[in-house]
Amino acid sequence: MSNVQGADIGDANYLHGTQQGQILEQVLKQCGGDLSRENVLKQARGIRGLSLPTLVPGVTINTGPDNSMAYTQLQLQRWTGSSWEQFGNVLSADGD
Repeated sequence: MSNVQGADIGDANYLHGTQQGQILEQVLKQCGGDLSRENVLKQARGIRGLSLPTLVPGVTINTGPDNSMAYTQLQLQRWTGSSWEQFGNVLSADGD
């Protein structure tokens, strides 16, 4: 990501916007040449195992016909006084 003059590094909107753009890029790749509304929706609800470089390792984007939520996993972390330490396994709202 390029350095934007005056940007607040603590503003999570930059990261969120970048991730949303990467998800859209994946959806469009999956669409191939068919950019009809029906196919875009089908592909947006058919993302499996998409790993973004800005996500915690092991967390992936997964959608389905009945689930259009992109973020359904998380990794717990604790502050050690100097850095964040991950613990436990990646947790999933999908029950996986």
